[in-house]
Amino acid sequence: MKRHAFLLLLIAVPGCSGGSPSKTAATGTAAPAEPPTSRHLELKVSADLQRQWGVVAGRPTRAAAAGVIQLQGVLRMDERHTAQITSLLDGKVVALRAELGADVHQGDVLATIQAPTLAQAKTTFLQAGARLEQARREHERSQMLLQREAIDQKEALRRRTDYDNAVSELGVAESQLHSLGYDQPAVDALLARARQAGSQPHPDELADPLLQITSPISGRVVERDVIAGQHIEPQKPLFTVSNLGTLWAVLDARESDLPHLAKGRPARIRTSVYPDRTWDGVITHIGDVVDEKSRTVKVRVDTRNDGLLLKPNMFVLGEITVGPDGREQLTVPEEAIQTFNGNPVVFVRMADDRFAVRPVEIGERAGAGRVVTRGLDGSETLAIAGTFNLKAELLKSSLGGE
Repeated sequence: MKRHAFLLLLIAVPGCSGGSPSKTAATGTAAPAEPPTSRHLELKVSADLQRQWGVVAGRPTRAAAAGVIQLQGVLRMDERHTAQITSLLDGKVVALRAELGADVHQGDVLATIQAPTLAQAKTTFLQAGARLEQARREHERSQMLLQREAIDQKEALRRRTDYDNAVSELGVAESQLHSLGYDQPAVDALLARARQAGSQPHPDELADPLLQITSPISGRVVERDVIAGQHIEPQKPLFTVSNLGTLWAVLDARESDLPHLAKGRPARIRTSVYPDRTWDGVITHIGDVVDEKSRTVKVRVDTRNDGLLLKPNMFVLGEITVGPDGREQLTVPEEAIQTFNGNPVVFVRMADDRFAVRPVEIGERAGAGRVVTRGLDGSETLAIAGTFNLKAELLKSSLGGE
């Protein structure tokens, strides 16, 4: 090893030293305990090695701190892109096409229901269509016979009335099919098939009782409460489909926070599950009523769920920047911070070839850097690049000294 290149020094602090204790006594506050293994370590590295490792020194940046309001809340599914799907009829589940967690598109079949009521509605519609076709032919023939004076005006009027009644009956039957989920192309196709099959179509082919349950939106099946063979009723929810690409962060805002909140203001969402990540959002709704018990107002933030890592019902913290609050904060590049013995540290330059390991407390991200809330006063010069190599040598030197 090149012992002239780096050297790990453990600085002994006499127990009777009066510097730090007298300062603590003067302020009347107890200084927090700091790990001696990081507070009093120094690393000696030659200038040549620093150049090889890409070590660059710089000072912390001092800037006005932005005021940030923090609001606790919970994630919810975006109701604008969520659908709870039920059956319109009683029946028996004969087939399931979508599993829990499956991604589906609008119009995809989720399940097939055997519903006798549907067969009855189809039969009624087909019979009304047949009567209309017959009434139409009788009405057209009556007009021709009336011109030849082969029938009187009264008979022609009766046939006209029968035709109008048949039109109304078909309209009612068609509306019933629409209420069961059949769109106009499906209704027209059913009637066309009946006319092609003749006046006596086979009921099993045209008036089948199978009702297709389809998804009205594209998304993911997040709930499925049905199994094959189960008898279901119209009020029973079968599936819930939601587009999880956007979630609602429903936050609780205190009354004193309201003057600083507005629709359209950007927000950041955090969760303890992923402490190093944030998700961007926008305030889209501020509640109109203050809760009598909690004295808070619900604030909704539309949150882009990049990577689909966020889950509905997760607890989150919303951060809304409201402008400078008069304080100053120190920031350092992200690379300046390393972890040693489980604590964040920086390498403060004490001399051209010597760095002290300084424990720090870090706050939120600020652009490409991190806010340092404790451990630096802004006058230090520290390593802001190449710190990974400094940490590696620190660990190797520590092991070598044991």
